[in-house]
Amino acid sequence: MRDLIARYLEHLADERIVSPHTLRAYGSDLERFLSFLSQDFLGKEANRIRPSEVDALAIRSFVAAQTREGVGKRSQARNLSSLRGLFKFACREGILDNNPASSVRSPKQPQRLPRHLRPGEIETLLDAAAGDKPLQRRDLALLELLYASGLRVSELTGLDWHDVELDARTLRVRGKGGKERMVPFGEPAARALNRWLETWEGIRSGSPGSDDPIFLNYRGGRLGVRSVRRILDRYVDEAALASGVHPHTLRHTFATHLLESGADLRTIQELLGHSSLSTTQRYTHVEIDSLLKTYRESHPRARNRSK
Repeated sequence: MRDLIARYLEHLADERIVSPHTLRAYGSDLERFLSFLSQDFLGKEANRIRPSEVDALAIRSFVAAQTREGVGKRSQARNLSSLRGLFKFACREGILDNNPASSVRSPKQPQRLPRHLRPGEIETLLDAAAGDKPLQRRDLALLELLYASGLRVSELTGLDWHDVELDARTLRVRGKGGKERMVPFGEPAARALNRWLETWEGIRSGSPGSDDPIFLNYRGGRLGVRSVRRILDRYVDEAALASGVHPHTLRHTFATHLLESGADLRTIQELLGHSSLSTTQRYTHVEIDSLLKTYRESHPRARNRSK
């Protein structure tokens, strides 16, 4: 099993080109399962466990053990997805004839609406970042672009200047799995980026080259994902918005505002870089929630019933 896991992770890194973060998550999930097999299910050393010893009962027992330990359903589903991928790879390599995880159902996930900001709230947030100091210009450009494009924060921090066409207001984005997509952005984000570019050269460390990150830290190096979170936290406090706003909230806000303004799901799917339309469809719940709220506040019978 340990050798199979190592080969699978190598396959993910070299052929699937998954991100380092995703690779660590898969490795952690699979090691957790191997530890369960060794200590709780088979009672033998992990290095001696063979893939053929793992059946559907072992995987169901692992899911049940996680439930008893209080592991959340979302984490359980991710662990099960990692196991499905591992044993699918084992079948492809001829190590197993059948995938023992394919018949194990994922835990039912609670339906939760993605958090998003309303138009007035997003304007308040962007106003809080306005200023003429170099890093204020950077912060405004960063927040404007997050909201205007719906990028993942890792996609944002990975942008170089050669990825952006300021006149055409488009970005070339490398998303999950190394997939590229073109994403447009509006005039406010373009203005903010141009103002930041005027200051950028004075902060950039090292000689200009092909690796010219758009967003820099105060030392002149590429801005990191955690730094983006700290920047956003600061302006959320200054704008006196409710806590719990994070970079992904702006991605949800981007998608929700497009949907509420009449954009179709296929377009939003392409802009967000979702591989599956089902991932994008959760935003329809936001629209339905808004419709129900409007109905209950406006329809005479709805008002009478609420009283």
